[in-house]
Amino acid sequence: MGLATVVALAGCTGTGAEPAPTPVSTTAHDVPTPTPAPKDAAPTLMREGSATDNLPFFSAIVAQVWATEQKTQGRAYVDALVAAGFDKAAMQVTQDRSTVDNPAEALQFSVLWRGECLVGQAGPDMSAPVATVLQAVQGGTVCLIGETRVIDW
Repeated sequence: MGLATVVALAGCTGTGAEPAPTPVSTTAHDVPTPTPAPKDAAPTLMREGSATDNLPFFSAIVAQVWATEQKTQGRAYVDALVAAGFDKAAMQVTQDRSTVDNPAEALQFSVLWRGECLVGQAGPDMSAPVATVLQAVQGGTVCLIGETRVIDW
């Protein structure tokens, strides 16, 4: 970017004895360029960050569980998220099994984070888990509506 910006002063009055103003020039290389994070850097938990800031980390934990034989067990997601630093008291998870004892078509799990929710969904018929950020409901106190499982382990 060899393009230069030139600022010139015009309309100076005087006796003519003053020298003409010197143009000021800046080039693109005068401006510091931020260094991007390495592409292979693993996401980390950002305690002061928003739910959106933490979505890459949440998604990475979800993907790790998805790669195991426990990928359809809600407890596996809760335990992995707790081990990664999320607060268990801020979590919800749905049942692994239906009311007729079949595997749930999909299970959901969430972490309430600063009035927003990190929500994951996984199930036996899914090709990959899903993770997203949604607004908290019921006055900002929960993420999942309906009957959820008690996290008492």
